Amino acid sequence: MKTLRFLTIMLTALSLSAAFAHLLEMPAKLMYDGAMWLSLQQTLYPMFGRVSGFCEIGAVIASLVLVVAVRKRPKAFPWALIGALSLIVTHAIFWIWVAPVNAATAPLTPETLPADWTSLRTQWEFAHASRAVLQIIALGALVVSILAELPASNDTPR
Repeated sequence: MKTLRFLTIMLTALSLSAAFAHLLEMPAKLMYDGAMWLSLQQTLYPMFGRVSGFCEIGAVIASLVLVVAVRKRPKAFPWALIGALSLIVTHAIFWIWVAPVNAATAPLTPETLPADWTSLRTQWEFAHASRAVLQIIALGALVVSILAELPASNDTPR
């Protein structure tokens, strides 16, 4: 159980790292012109997807296994379930709103950016922002699923 919990938390934290980076970059990227934004899409982010995507899929799978493993533990189960559901929704957001923008922008050049390119940027940025928030919730819930089972301490701080 300890190994499963460790693996779930680590994979969630690693996938959160990319999502949190997107969230922190968002204010600046909303001010970039089309050529700069497209350049980042095509040069910086492909590696994010390769590494973080593996971690994200692993986190979803590990969290589902964790939910099954703690299903009879009333203190841990609801928190593990919240964590797993948050990760599943995060993954769904990627496929519904992020992946289509990735596919649409992959073949573009600054000269072929559509006139409404800012709608693509807005969709991509806000989808990633919502994913970051959900991954923060997931990581917190998974940690609480462990803390909820710790015995109460009767020790006074020294």
